[in-house]
Amino acid sequence: MKSKFLLLFSISLLFTVSCHQIKKNDSGLNLDFEVVENGIPNGWNIIQQPRYSVTLDSVCVKKGKYSILIQSTGDSVIGQPIMFLLPGNYDGELIKLTGYIKTENITEGYAGLLIMQITPLRKVDSIAVTGTTDWKKYEINLCIDPASTQKIVIGGLLIGKGKMWIDDLRVTIDRKDIGKVKPYKSIPFSDKAKKDIEFDKGSGIVFSELNEKNIYDLELLGRIWGFLKYYHPAIAKGNYNWDYELFRLLQDYLKVNNLHRRDKMLIKWINKFGRIPKDKTCRESPDDSFIKPDLSWIDQSDISKNLKNLLHEIYLNRSLGAHYYIDMATGTGNPKFTNERAYSNMYFPDTGFRLLALYRYWNMIHYFFPYRYLTDSDWNSLLNEYIPYFVEAKNGIEYELITTRLISESCDSHGFLQDFLQIESLKGTGQVPVYVQFIENQLLVTEYFGAKSENSVLKRGDIITHIDGKTVEAIVDSMIKYYPASNEAVKMKNIAKDILRSKKHYILIKYISSGKIERKEIYVRVGNYRKNGKEFTKCYKLIDNNIGYIDLETIKNEDIPVIKEEFKNTKGIIIDIRNYPPREVNILYGLGSFFVSKNTPFAKFLIGNSNNPGEFTLTAVASIPKSKESFQGKLVIIVNEETFSNAEYIAMAFHAGDNVTIVGSTTAGAIGRNSEIILPGGLKTSITGIGTYYPDGRETQRIGIVPDIEVKPTIKGIREGRDELLEKAVEIIKQESK
Repeated sequence: MKSKFLLLFSISLLFTVSCHQIKKNDSGLNLDFEVVENGIPNGWNIIQQPRYSVTLDSVCVKKGKYSILIQSTGDSVIGQPIMFLLPGNYDGELIKLTGYIKTENITEGYAGLLIMQITPLRKVDSIAVTGTTDWKKYEINLCIDPASTQKIVIGGLLIGKGKMWIDDLRVTIDRKDIGKVKPYKSIPFSDKAKKDIEFDKGSGIVFSELNEKNIYDLELLGRIWGFLKYYHPAIAKGNYNWDYELFRLLQDYLKVNNLHRRDKMLIKWINKFGRIPKDKTCRESPDDSFIKPDLSWIDQSDISKNLKNLLHEIYLNRSLGAHYYIDMATGTGNPKFTNERAYSNMYFPDTGFRLLALYRYWNMIHYFFPYRYLTDSDWNSLLNEYIPYFVEAKNGIEYELITTRLISESCDSHGFLQDFLQIESLKGTGQVPVYVQFIENQLLVTEYFGAKSENSVLKRGDIITHIDGKTVEAIVDSMIKYYPASNEAVKMKNIAKDILRSKKHYILIKYISSGKIERKEIYVRVGNYRKNGKEFTKCYKLIDNNIGYIDLETIKNEDIPVIKEEFKNTKGIIIDIRNYPPREVNILYGLGSFFVSKNTPFAKFLIGNSNNPGEFTLTAVASIPKSKESFQGKLVIIVNEETFSNAEYIAMAFHAGDNVTIVGSTTAGAIGRNSEIILPGGLKTSITGIGTYYPDGRETQRIGIVPDIEVKPTIKGIREGRDELLEKAVEIIKQESK
């Protein structure tokens, strides 16, 4: 399999080699390949790779005169992309690329579209198409951060053998055609921080043996470093590279052996950044704040009165307005952690950079995570606990593993490490070619990939009990602390996706099939175990004669009025949200208003404050407006642990309708716009950036959307090939209509 890791590696390698050759197209965006110059579509970057060819095709086209044909001419190692550099940085949050793909005999890899945002890291989204397919329309989306964007590249990619044709590409940003989107204008800051490159090749920090005292001193420093980062006006202006100021202090701080010298050094360090001007506009948190900044550690610490007074003075005259390291997203209010360097060239960050990773993440959670109060462990205790782990990590994999454990402490399904991970190589790029789920506390084979059931050793409904001699329970126990999630259902879902991965050619599986215990070595397939991107077929249909069914995963804006018209007289409608609906489609208000007879409140939000980090305030209640015509029948929503983030938000809104029942199991428990976090070593994760509550104040984080009627798949149902959740939804509508 050419995994996402290989996809990113391939694209990044080719982009590194050829990015200087990508040209902007002076005549406009040539996304349909119709403008040709010297046999090459104008504006496109095509660096032909060994054992591939890229040509214009005037015979096999979807629209116009030309398509692009990419084909393999031998065994492939990297792959062949074609890329187009968009001519600007755009003021928006979601970029969508749509286009048509036709394939012929794609094997040992896949064909697809791609979007890549070049930031301190490289963010990529793509789809994977295999086999032989006629022209089909596909789309991919990528959340973008204009403040940190350096370049945006779109294109297509063939990895493996076969042929692919691409035609009629379109790009939108926040639902607007890219030609109508305003350019992003950044806020001017001092460039002093960016010019500071002293520690680009390493921090030079060396630790002696850790003990209780210096661990405490390092905890104190981490708190003060984060406090100054978000409150001190000089740092907010971008006058200092705050990462490197930490290293400058650390070299001497580690040598301090008494409290008086330690505090004197800290005061001198703080005073280095200039006198704090008095600011009478700074205010304490209002009484109605849901959460107030937690600065109790200042008075509880064993620091001098002078140092305590200095920290309090900084808080009372803190930075207001534009901030170099933090911004709040327009329209949503989730935090945007700006100007954070990734140091992605560091395969294994040295001790100073590993400590920086801990300080950076801990303080981001401390000041900007609305659900810090819901973590299983006391967040205040974790900085001290994790210092030895980060300092003593022996290699890159240990560093990634301990970072994953720290992220898991947030108890947030948005928190998982992404891209370019050594952990991924530890898991292996091969997998037994079946999908498995934990059903009734058993690891059950539920689906196949790349093979029909008659060609598979494992059959649908087989129960796996041992993998390479270890019980499934023991394997889960060893894995679970490395899987960040809001609740156990999401942890188990994600573990199931990895549990049959391996670096070996065969895995010994002990399993129960048709009541018999079997033991077999099963071939590990190195191939595409991602599911194909869904093609653009109709997302709605009539089932059981008079019940409307809608699958939100592939819904389009133009589907909504048709759905309303065709389903308005049905007995009931089922909306399946066991998926992630496209964000650019106006599902919430376009379709949600069909199920309410009056303006209906459904949520309120907890928003942070960049002018007073650590403060969170509940906003006014959000409502679904009534429409001219409301659906009179029963609405049933199907959810499970695959219902995540925006999908949960949509389910929450629909649940507020007039005659609605939710069927299924608890959702992912992470409702709200996510905020990206970048850590040294090129690691990337996220948090749920805003809090989401029911109008009456009930929680959603970790709890998720709780179904009115709980229904989970059963072993018996899987073996019979039934969708028991859908069956229950149909049953509810039939009972209602009697």
